[in-house]
Amino acid sequence: METNELYNQEDIKTMRTAEQSRMPGKNRVEELKNYALKAGIKKIGIANCVCMQKETNQLKEVLEKDFEVFSVDCKVGKVKSSDLLQDDSKGVSCNPAGQAQYLKDNETELNIVAGLCVGHDIVFNQKSHAPVTHLLIKDREFKHNPYQFFSENK
Repeated sequence: METNELYNQEDIKTMRTAEQSRMPGKNRVEELKNYALKAGIKKIGIANCVCMQKETNQLKEVLEKDFEVFSVDCKVGKVKSSDLLQDDSKGVSCNPAGQAQYLKDNETELNIVAGLCVGHDIVFNQKSHAPVTHLLIKDREFKHNPYQFFSENK
């Protein structure tokens, strides 16, 4: 398959903006901000795990200098696990589809995932109306630094 069959014009625009936004030696948050500014994005959404609320608040504070930011934690809507999973589960379920809907309702143009569980991040990505990038990865063993897995398993 030829490259021009794999990418539409929107994909190429995204790739070009990404290329123009690269900031060697800078951190991912700065690069993400640079990308969003160059792309003309005004509204950014953050879908976060409740265990990453502190980091999400810090990220939101940084991004609010340049963008309108909407954040929503995974317990939005306080959906009972038993209702969602249709079994005898206890507690409040994570609600990645609810997070995606909240950000859609607020017309975000780029969404950031901050520490959603495996599976929940997949559902969020599938339901998100806006492009998604991941900033924080949940890794319970390695304190949210999955790179450490590769260092320990050489």
